[in-house]
Amino acid sequence: MQSIRLIAGVLFILSIVPAARAEDVVRLGNLKFAHYGAVSYMKEIAGKYSLKIEEKVFPKGIDIMPAIVAGEIDVAASALDAAIAGRAGGAGIYAVAGFAKGGARIVGRTDLGLKSIAELKGRKVGVPRGGAQELLLFAELAKYDLTWSDKPGKDVQIVYLPYADLNQALMSKEIDAMSQSEPQSSQAINKGFGLEINKPYDTAMGEPIRVLVITEKLYKEKPDVAQRLMNCFVEATATFLSNSQLSMGYVRTQMFKGQISDDDYRDAMGNAAFTYDLPIEHVQITTDLMVKYGVGRMSSPPKAEDWVKLDLLAKAKAAAGVK
Repeated sequence: MQSIRLIAGVLFILSIVPAARAEDVVRLGNLKFAHYGAVSYMKEIAGKYSLKIEEKVFPKGIDIMPAIVAGEIDVAASALDAAIAGRAGGAGIYAVAGFAKGGARIVGRTDLGLKSIAELKGRKVGVPRGGAQELLLFAELAKYDLTWSDKPGKDVQIVYLPYADLNQALMSKEIDAMSQSEPQSSQAINKGFGLEINKPYDTAMGEPIRVLVITEKLYKEKPDVAQRLMNCFVEATATFLSNSQLSMGYVRTQMFKGQISDDDYRDAMGNAAFTYDLPIEHVQITTDLMVKYGVGRMSSPPKAEDWVKLDLLAKAKAAAGVK
């Protein structure tokens, strides 16, 4: 009789305790840069939001778009111009937040002692195709009335290289300068083979904002999952903003596996910042400059107001008490 009462009591307790919510899987496309750290950190706290975030690291932002189109990625961290080009090319994505700003630098070979963009005339400059660094470089060259092409004959010859190969090309003197991301540009300077020419934020584009994009399918068909994902993003970003030791440790040990030093990280983040916000005006200016300089080769550039959706971010910030 006592056993029956015990079993009945357990069954009663189970009946009134809500079942634990199953974790929803969200597939994240990310890049390996210092200022992408808070996005990567989301997977560490995802369980608090009944999420399981599966992260895949891509070589560059434009490589993520085919995976989104194929239905393999639900949310991605990307350079804004790569996201704009993806949207123009048919990727069903919405820009829902900014997660970092800055994070770029134009660096020349130390032995050349280049000190201004004007001195790039007659030089070879390396840059990844389709990232923020390409558009920033072109805006700077245009400001100084320099022409450019990836073929000889213009003022500046563009050499397209992956991010991972730029530093080696500069060090081996295959190129004279590079438009590079962080922390790689800081590493080139700290190791002595690179010299800063400028931080390319003095054009109409200003500091580039990196964007968090989600698929239209996730936004429309799973709004609860999308909102919990945004809540997770806001907490991860707030944590990185308030705890510099945690953010440095995470980026150095988890993302770069000890391949960058404390100084590399501090210098990189001295030229970048974690953020939440994404002004629609910045998206439109970036789109207009892409059209002007032929970046992305878009036949039908998207209007910012049609695909920037900031409602999830506003709710997440309000819930977290973030301004």
